[in-house]
Amino acid sequence: MDRIVRKVLLRIVPFMILLYLLNYLDRVNISFAKLEMNAALGFSDSIYGFGVSIFFIGYCFFEVPSNLMMEKVGARLWIARIMISWGLISSLMMFITGAWSYCGMRLLLGVAEAGFFPGMILYLTYWVPAKQRAQAGAWFLTSTALSGVLGSPLAAVILKLDGAFGIEGWRWLFLLEGIPSILLGFVVLIYLKDRPAQARWLSPDEQAQLAACLKSEQSACAAHGHTSMWPALKDKKVWLLSLIYVLLLFGFYGIQYWTPTIIKAVSNESDQNVALLTAIPYLAAAIGMVAAGWSSDRFGERRLHVAFCAFLGCAGMVAACFATASTTATIAALSVAAIGIFGTLGPFWALPPAFLGGTAAAGIALINSLGNLGSGFIGPNIMGVLKDITKSHVAGLAVFAGALFISGCITLFVRLDAPGEELATADATDQPAQA
Repeated sequence: MDRIVRKVLLRIVPFMILLYLLNYLDRVNISFAKLEMNAALGFSDSIYGFGVSIFFIGYCFFEVPSNLMMEKVGARLWIARIMISWGLISSLMMFITGAWSYCGMRLLLGVAEAGFFPGMILYLTYWVPAKQRAQAGAWFLTSTALSGVLGSPLAAVILKLDGAFGIEGWRWLFLLEGIPSILLGFVVLIYLKDRPAQARWLSPDEQAQLAACLKSEQSACAAHGHTSMWPALKDKKVWLLSLIYVLLLFGFYGIQYWTPTIIKAVSNESDQNVALLTAIPYLAAAIGMVAAGWSSDRFGERRLHVAFCAFLGCAGMVAACFATASTTATIAALSVAAIGIFGTLGPFWALPPAFLGGTAAAGIALINSLGNLGSGFIGPNIMGVLKDITKSHVAGLAVFAGALFISGCITLFVRLDAPGEELATADATDQPAQA
């Protein structure tokens, strides 16, 4: 079975990484556009923060319906639809002229992207047994960090187009980074398959073995978890995981949307150099994600990995509060924060499928929706408002650090009733690692 799973991972995970990388490029390129856009359109940090956050209103309210629709029409078709629509809207953001059009297009972008992330997490459960799921999820989620590693120098190059054909650099950024998502949306229709039985790159025997393994896990999960939608949505564990995710994402979006601004304030470098320096914390985050996912699968443990990484992210945020006099120290502190924050994601997203059974789509989408609605809407607004009031990013970083600390504390007391919740004393190579 390990050989079959490796074959599956090599086939689908690199492509999923590419898709989610484009997703995050189009979602967070606003943080690089801000370096020029705020001055060009007369935006304050509060207006910028509100535009960032309103994305999550459309994103979250359409999340569960989008994921349920994906189950009806199939992952391949629905993922393609999502990609094409968000790519179009992202490119059209080049035409914004003021606060109303800025906020309106961000809202529409959120509606278009709704369902993509939980859909991809759900898609992994169609192909990857629980034993390898945290590491597969961590590899997939490295795209959130890679979007910064690759997106930062890419933004630096595109911003240099400022004035080409009479178009400002930040407008070029929206246009050029939206087009690949549209094109890859059509590729999805050809490359992805909905289930192992449709994969011609697996032999009939491999298809049968993988399908039997996944069906066995689903049956075991059904005996301990929820296999109908409404009980899953009413389960207190779903809401507890949602709360933890809200708090984790405070730090996550602090890194995603404010790192260029923080580095700019400390370093006073050019916008192009700031974009390049921003890649450093993201590179550290990518390494941390893979390491945390590998360790979580190796020891068959999720909860303690999430908590430890949350505390590490908190420590990095606190250090960044005291590193305002040094560019090097600030980048180092943000890198530590990024390692911890991004490291939580692989182990965390291995938790919900372990007990949500046949309707993991609804539960995963609810956790993702509430997490993004709470932190995605509140977090960027808090940072924007506090920065306008205090003229510093320190107060906002302190709020994010506090949220990460609380999430780590809560996670330590989470108990799930899924089979194999804690496998620290079991042979992780013989049993599925579930939490």
